[in-house]
Amino acid sequence: MDYSKIKNIDQIDVNGKRVLIRVDFNVPVKGGVVTNDLRIRAALPTIESLLKRGGRLILVSHLGRPKGKVDAQYSMKPVQEALAKLVSVPVHFCETIESLKGASESLKPGEILLFENIRFYAGEEKNDPDLSAKLAEAGDVYVNDAFGTAHRAHASTEGVARLLRPAVCGYLMKKELDFLGKAVSHPEKPYVAIIGGAKISGKIDVIENLASKVDHLLIGGAMMFTFNKAKGLPTGKSLVEEDRVEMAKDLLARFGQTILLPTDCMVSTSFDFEKMTVGPLKSVAVDALGSDDIGLDIGPDTIARYRDLLLSARTVVWNGPMGVFEVDSTAKGTFALADALAEATSKGATTVIGGGDSAAAVEKAGLADRVSHVSTGGGASLEFLEGKELPGVAALDRN
Repeated sequence: MDYSKIKNIDQIDVNGKRVLIRVDFNVPVKGGVVTNDLRIRAALPTIESLLKRGGRLILVSHLGRPKGKVDAQYSMKPVQEALAKLVSVPVHFCETIESLKGASESLKPGEILLFENIRFYAGEEKNDPDLSAKLAEAGDVYVNDAFGTAHRAHASTEGVARLLRPAVCGYLMKKELDFLGKAVSHPEKPYVAIIGGAKISGKIDVIENLASKVDHLLIGGAMMFTFNKAKGLPTGKSLVEEDRVEMAKDLLARFGQTILLPTDCMVSTSFDFEKMTVGPLKSVAVDALGSDDIGLDIGPDTIARYRDLLLSARTVVWNGPMGVFEVDSTAKGTFALADALAEATSKGATTVIGGGDSAAAVEKAGLADRVSHVSTGGGASLEFLEGKELPGVAALDRN
């Protein structure tokens, strides 16, 4: 679908109206306090615009995985307190779906009502029509600003949007659709994709979709060893998905001119993933791994080769780290490419980080504000790059 045609909040009248907004306030909470309010702050442009225009805002979000039951550790109460510190208007709270309609009707223009965790209801993830209808009763218009859940057909993302019109996107969602949409549909060339992470199995569709569109597809992370096994190269004790080796062979046969694999990697004979401890590291050519070697990062030759390609690119999308970025000594490949992306951006390239571990890595490298766009949705951005339709977006009005 053409995501550029999705209507946004600038195209609707909200004065005096109850605006039901699906936000992504799935934030870390410790001891009853929000420890990172990044996702709350990301929704503020949408919230503030609708408040200024006289909207009466009802915010709906999930928090954690309460599995369809009320669980106090996943209450939105700490989120209410965090949000109240960021806005200059009253933030009310509603605990039950039965009282939501009445609470929404008593709201004054320029006020906010935060609803309790929508996943306290089993009907949310089942896209239950009754729950969707009760949500729809609480609003006059619907706004989806939660890209991170847009790939899920849930009651608060897809079901309610079919019942409550107009149904449009907020600014955060629009930004995601603009950047990812351009990268997938109208990329400026040269177009380079970086695909990393541990397993090829979760990235097959995105590799398939991008390999036919990009000029170069750079592979990193532990998935490189499944490809290396497919090429008959030694893999030592590195992570290999044995049941995906034939699939890797097929991808190389079809897209071998586009897919680039590391020529060297950083290895150790000792690595404990639970404790995140790594033994002495050394750089080894991919055809020279010893039987006890565990590959944990891309090597210096690969970094240099990938960096050159990134600096010559006009569009870059990145999903998945190049190594075990959680440990400083094996994060060098990931951070080096993040630095190259920041430099490419300064030269005019469009650089899009596809959420999840890639976003966490760029944040950790301190470079999140030096790339074009860091997606807020790991699973959603992955499905977008795979070319799949996102139910939470497909349900919205379009021009």
